[in-house]
Amino acid sequence: MEVVVASSLLIVAIVPILKALTAMHLNSTLIERKTKSLLLAQSKLDDIKARTIYGYASSYNQSDTVLETSYLCNVTDTGSGSDIRTMTVSVGFDTDGDNGLDADEIEITLTTYIANRWTS
Repeated sequence: MEVVVASSLLIVAIVPILKALTAMHLNSTLIERKTKSLLLAQSKLDDIKARTIYGYASSYNQSDTVLETSYLCNVTDTGSGSDIRTMTVSVGFDTDGDNGLDADEIEITLTTYIANRWTS
């Protein structure tokens, strides 16, 4: 009888612990994806900034560019032709595997202004 009572108390105590562990694992995965997306977005912006030094007139628009396994990137370049342009980089994890970055898959969006450093 004591073994049955002890076993049922253990089961009652273990269920919430397992639920908490599962929730912590899911949150950890989400944080890992957001952190990775942030690093990739910053890297992409740095790459664009470096390329605009000598290629300011080029368009940097990109859609569904693979940055790393299952991480995709969209770049929106507005204001081309002027001395200041706005670059928006959106990065996320392709959860559905369709090689397209849907709105619900975007983890991080970074926006910056880039000025023309060389005048003609």
